[in-house]
Amino acid sequence: MKLLTLIALSALALPVMPAAASECPAVLQHEMPKLRSKDSVDLCQTFQGKALVVVNTASHCGFTPQFKGLEALYQRYKGDGLEVLGVPSDDFFQESDDEAETAEVCYVNYGVTFTMTQTQAVRGRDATPLFRELAEQAGQAPRWNFYKYVVDRQGRVVAHFSSKVNPDDPRLIAAVEKALAR
Repeated sequence: MKLLTLIALSALALPVMPAAASECPAVLQHEMPKLRSKDSVDLCQTFQGKALVVVNTASHCGFTPQFKGLEALYQRYKGDGLEVLGVPSDDFFQESDDEAETAEVCYVNYGVTFTMTQTQAVRGRDATPLFRELAEQAGQAPRWNFYKYVVDRQGRVVAHFSSKVNPDDPRLIAAVEKALAR
């Protein structure tokens, strides 16, 4: 009897956590090197349980001013659990080879405070695993710089948008709000 009581009390002391909450979604099971840093960003640790906008960026593109809108989107919704991840890419030949210049464009010229990685491949065989997973879920790899994927709190792509869709577009805002609500 004492043994059964001890087992019952021990079971009550254990934290109750659903199995799914402790598992990181496949899209986040990666690490990426941070821009202008020796550190890496562990996507699971940083973004698990949050809604996320992932965007491939370039410093010398006609869409580069979208950094301003992405930062505004981040500031507007970060208190609700939104994160933005910028991934510079030279896949379309519009990113600097100089990481310091890329960082200056992001941080100085546009005041970006959301997470930025070092330059990565985002399409084709050389695409970083994050972008392979995003493309698989969305059925579409980035067609150009500033292609945007909206990912819900469970790690599912709920929408994706071309470069021509600005961060303040009502369709993108609706997708972000949907991702936050899930």
